[in-house]
Amino acid sequence: MRQVILDTETTGLNPATGDRIIEIGCVEMVGRRLTDRTFHYYINPERDIDAGAFAVHGLSREFLSDKPLFANIVEELIEFVDGAEVVIHNAPFDLGFLDNEFALLKRPTFRGLASKITDTLIDARQMFPGKRNSLDALCDRFAISNQHRTLHGALLDAQLLAEVYVAMTRGQEDLSIDLIDYTVGMDASGKMPALPTNLKLMTASAEDCRLHEEVLAEIAKASKKDPVWS
Repeated sequence: MRQVILDTETTGLNPATGDRIIEIGCVEMVGRRLTDRTFHYYINPERDIDAGAFAVHGLSREFLSDKPLFANIVEELIEFVDGAEVVIHNAPFDLGFLDNEFALLKRPTFRGLASKITDTLIDARQMFPGKRNSLDALCDRFAISNQHRTLHGALLDAQLLAEVYVAMTRGQEDLSIDLIDYTVGMDASGKMPALPTNLKLMTASAEDCRLHEEVLAEIAKASKKDPVWS
């Protein structure tokens, strides 16, 4: 199974009012493992950047002025994505911009390239209802380091999202439960033998309990959060 994890940065929030893509980043996963293939471009939008958007990604019109137009990178993007499952966080936002860029070039929709679109924001809201489910929040929840992320960047965010996606779907990795032979240990009648009644009970000493509490206190201090066992 080939998957492409994708993120974009834009001049603003709405392609219908002329906002454009200014950065696109993709990473490839095959069999749920990252390959060494990536796709990353800064793009000249030929327009100004909204102040709010600039505060998020820090990409200025001056910086982008010598970068390729979307038309110059579209064929390479199509080759990279074609036929893959595309994984996006808040997919309607990125797809709206990508479909707009394709429409401006009089091409079929971007989403038509994908065998499937997976929106990790929808999945996260189902897994964690009522909680914050931004990419930063999910990185924190799954203990994925994003300390190097001071501003949003399409390739960096795609790489972080790949880690988040694997963590969110980890339960799908191992189907070995279906291979367990539950008949092992049964007697001739097909029943499990009774457990022995002379089991020896081992209790922790007071010193063991004290050392255990010290370890728990150290873990709680290092995590800087309220531990779930409190």
